[in-house]
Amino acid sequence: MLKVLQRILIVMPLITSVSCDIPSQLEPVQTQIIFVLAAASLTEPFSELGKLFESQHPNTKVELSFAGSQQLAQQLGQGAPGDVFASASQKYLDAAVQANRVAKDKAQIFAKNRLVVIYPKDNPAGLEDLQGLAKPGLKLILAAKEVPVGEYSLDFLDKASDDPAFSPMFKATVLKNVVSFEENVKAVYTKIALGEADAGIVWISDITPDGAGQVGSLDIPEALNLIAAYPIAAISDSKHPDLARAFIDLVMSPAGQQVLQKYHFISAFP
Repeated sequence: MLKVLQRILIVMPLITSVSCDIPSQLEPVQTQIIFVLAAASLTEPFSELGKLFESQHPNTKVELSFAGSQQLAQQLGQGAPGDVFASASQKYLDAAVQANRVAKDKAQIFAKNRLVVIYPKDNPAGLEDLQGLAKPGLKLILAAKEVPVGEYSLDFLDKASDDPAFSPMFKATVLKNVVSFEENVKAVYTKIALGEADAGIVWISDITPDGAGQVGSLDIPEALNLIAAYPIAAISDSKHPDLARAFIDLVMSPAGQQVLQKYHFISAFP
C-alpha cells in the first residue's frame, strides 16, 4: 500500500506541470486593427480592398473612415489617430505633411479621376448639354469649394466661361442656380439620385456599377475637364507601420489597380 501511495505522489507533480501549460497554448491571437482615412469618393473601391486585405492578413481588421479630404486633413491636424491617409487632392495631403502627420517623401499617386455632370434618371429639367446648366430655374447641387470635387467644379466653370461655345457669364449664371453646397461628393450624388435637384457635378467614379441606373450623365470634354490625382501615404505615427505599408502596397498593386478601375478610376500608371 505504501509503495502505491509513493507512486501516486511521484506522478501527480508531472500531471500538474503539464496541465499548467495548456491554457497558454489556447490563448487567442490578438486582432490588429489599422485605421484608413480615405476620401469619400473612395468608399466603394476601398471597402472592397479592405476586405481583400483582411483575407490576405489573418487576424487583421481594416477600419475605414470616409469623409471629404478637407475634413480628414483637419482631423489629422487635430491629432486624430490613423495608419493610412488617402486624399482626393494633393492640397490636403500637403496639409497633413504640414501638421507633421505624414512624410511628404512617402506619398504616392495611386489613382486619378475626372468630373462628370449627373442628373436624376427622369431628367426633370430636360438637360441635354453643358450649356443647359445655365438655364433659368435649374436647380444645381455642387460640393463646397473646400472639397476637392467642388474646387475642380469651379475650375471647370472658369474654363467653360473662356470657351467660345459658352457665354463669358456662364460661371456666374450657373452659380445662381446652385441650391446647396455639400461637404462631400457622396452627398451631391445621393441628392441627385433622389431627385432633390436637377443636376450636380461629381467624379466619374461616383457612378458606381450598382448605382448606374439611378442617374443620367453628361460628359465634360477633356479641354474643359480637370484630372485629379489621388495621393496616399502612411501616417507617420502609425501604430502598425508594417501593416500600413502593406495596405498601400495592395492599393498600388495590379490587383488594387484593377479594383479601382472597376469603379471608373483612372490608373495611376501609364
